Amino acid sequence: MYTIKEVSDRTGLSIYTLRYYDKEGLLPLIKRTPSGIRKFSDNDIAWIGLICCLKNSGMSIDNVKKFMNLCLKGEETAENRKEMLLEHKEHILQQMNELQNSLSTVNYKINHYKEIGIFHIDGDKQDAV
Repeated sequence: MYTIKEVSDRTGLSIYTLRYYDKEGLLPLIKRTPSGIRKFSDNDIAWIGLICCLKNSGMSIDNVKKFMNLCLKGEETAENRKEMLLEHKEHILQQMNELQNSLSTVNYKINHYKEIGIFHIDGDKQDAV
């Protein structure tokens, strides 16, 4: 079992964020001592990793919560969870495509500036952008 400080150190999440996730119902399996101190298991840390994966890839907290609640219901929700992940995968692929296009544009501009020298913006040369 781990303290919230240990989990914060292991995951890179702030204690505040971990408390927020717990308050939002994203960590329903966390045990507490009789005095109310959170005690995290390895399973809780894996659960936090999934939350971070979904959130960092653009899933809203509401949808993460919906997904986690489906997980708690067990095998009967497997198809619903799979569908949510397939939809999220499409969202991620769209983001990746947009980022790749942006990266190509940035690379083009970098190469352009290498050719013309140092980049300046002044009143007469705003077309240099």
